[in-house]
Amino acid sequence: MNESEEAARLHWTPTDPHGFVVSDGAPAVRDGSPTVRDDYELPAPVQGADGPALTSSPVPALGAPAHSGPKAPSYPPVPQGLPAVTGDLAAAVLPDIVLDGAAYPGLSVRAASVRGDSHRYAGEPRQDALCVTRVGGDEHGGELLMLAVADGVGSAPRSHVGSNEACRLAARYLDLSTSLHESIRTGDAERFQRTADDVVRQIGNLLGDLALQHSERPDAFATTLRILLVPLDPRVRTRGFLAVGDGGTALLRRGYWHLDVVTDADGDKDSDVIDTRTAALPRARSAVTRLLHAHAGDVLVLSTDGLSSPLAGDAGMRDFLAEAWNGDEVPAPADFLWQFQYRVKSYDDDRTAVVLWEHGEAQ
Repeated sequence: MNESEEAARLHWTPTDPHGFVVSDGAPAVRDGSPTVRDDYELPAPVQGADGPALTSSPVPALGAPAHSGPKAPSYPPVPQGLPAVTGDLAAAVLPDIVLDGAAYPGLSVRAASVRGDSHRYAGEPRQDALCVTRVGGDEHGGELLMLAVADGVGSAPRSHVGSNEACRLAARYLDLSTSLHESIRTGDAERFQRTADDVVRQIGNLLGDLALQHSERPDAFATTLRILLVPLDPRVRTRGFLAVGDGGTALLRRGYWHLDVVTDADGDKDSDVIDTRTAALPRARSAVTRLLHAHAGDVLVLSTDGLSSPLAGDAGMRDFLAEAWNGDEVPAPADFLWQFQYRVKSYDDDRTAVVLWEHGEAQ
């Protein structure tokens, strides 16, 4: 019996309130309970010309992420317990892992956010968030790629909501700005600072309003935020950076790491300095801003401290990621996620990063 014949034999009828009726008219549902059928005919299995469609060699698998040191961290490197819906719906529906990316002429992006080992073990939500989107632009062009990461403050009970809202609100208000692209294109640092401060104030105000709506203190939604704005016009090589709070902005150039390009664009490969400002939204009312100049071959890493801290503290991670991300060959999304999850003992926080490859010309 083929599938169409089975569908004709077993069908819905509007005259039967219980649902299914079989071809002889006897209802398949009685007293609200389904009748168990043991005579269901399965369709023939799909086979190739020479038998079942099975391969003789195993499907390739990357396996567990690589790690520093002779022994991997004790926590399993896979999703564990989940938050309950009855406790916090927003926490319960957050995915354990987010993977994203984009590609435009001269640019490639990979992004990932992974729940930390300690949060997995405790059944707590991922407090980090990320955003990869386009903002601005009109009939004359001027669009920008917005790359953002946010790190919900660990002690704040609703910071997982705050981090995601901060990214969403940033996209909304940066998209409305009429001076953003022009200030980046012309290198007008003062104008860019004013725009960034305006956006941060708007985000802070709306996060504060959200807290009031839920009868919470504003600090319950506390989060950091780091954003890189990249003109989609390949002729414009300036990038706008703004941040509230801690995190990392690292540069991989010609195989060497510069771990804090926000304050030291000429850092050396052994630098262990990272940005650790303690400001956070929604109370913050201003941003740290920089205009950065991109070179062909650069790889810029915007991250929460779940990546910037082990990157600064572990040479094995620096060497591994330099080998994986250096050059114009951008890893496939699944490969990027596996590389990004490189494990370092005692670093068990959420980890989030957006990585930008600067090709210099269309790829």
